[in-house]
Amino acid sequence: MSASPRQLAIGVIGAGRVGAVLGAALARAGHRVVAAAGVSAAAKDRIESLLPGTEVLPAHEVASAATDLLLIAVPDDSLGAVVAGLASTGVLRPGQVVAHTSGAHGLDVLSPVLAAGARPLALHPAMTFTGTADDLTRLPGISYGVTAPTPLRPFAVRLVADLGGVPEWVAERDRPLYHAALAHGANHLVTLVNEAADRLRDAGVTQPEKVLGPLLRAALENALRLGDGALTGPVSRGDAGTIARHLDRLAATAPESVPSYLALARRTADRAIAAGRLRPSDAESLLGVLANRDRQVAA
Repeated sequence: MSASPRQLAIGVIGAGRVGAVLGAALARAGHRVVAAAGVSAAAKDRIESLLPGTEVLPAHEVASAATDLLLIAVPDDSLGAVVAGLASTGVLRPGQVVAHTSGAHGLDVLSPVLAAGARPLALHPAMTFTGTADDLTRLPGISYGVTAPTPLRPFAVRLVADLGGVPEWVAERDRPLYHAALAHGANHLVTLVNEAADRLRDAGVTQPEKVLGPLLRAALENALRLGDGALTGPVSRGDAGTIARHLDRLAATAPESVPSYLALARRTADRAIAAGRLRPSDAESLLGVLANRDRQVAA
């Protein structure tokens, strides 16, 4: 298949939050989503909403109909079995691009498609999805973690451009690290924000989102712009007494939050010292408090 601009016949397997939205974005770019596979009621609703008029078919029939591009957007741990199953049915064809949207996997998981002469592509959008039309407004300008054979790179560039994004080339061996970084940042951020909101509620704050919103937006913007230079707060100052009081109250109110607080405080201290934000001599008492609480948690 040529990388020259033309309409592609696309099939989507896995009409979850990611697959349905990317299919809709490609349709908006002028391509044809000829078929989609979705088993659950929610998936079928997404197809109807985001890909109106698209035929809902079994996965192997979608693969057969997708003469140009087959987009597989299934959970990471299911991807290998889905690919192997499709390859075993004989529906894949030479020249067809088979792409998955997993951040954790590269091209190895697509090796079964090579026997059919199909071409493998790993295409992961660095974005969180809700599976609604609102996601389409967030796609312009985002990065896509792309792993592709050299001959397929022009096609990958064109596809990412059609999605309104920017390719970020990720080596096969680095896919797990790439994905770990995104999950650590985005998924754990959600947990951290909700933990902070819960503790504010425990402190009597009735609308924690109003307190956290301006603070966390500023912290995120500063961290992206300044790196470790954005760090403020008691750990960066070596305020061991303040941290000890935090831990005392957390242990009494929400003991399940203590291990994560300790882990993040220790890592924050390490980074603050390495960045020159906290002098090692000023960190001794703080590190002592953290080590003592670590022992208490482990006991």
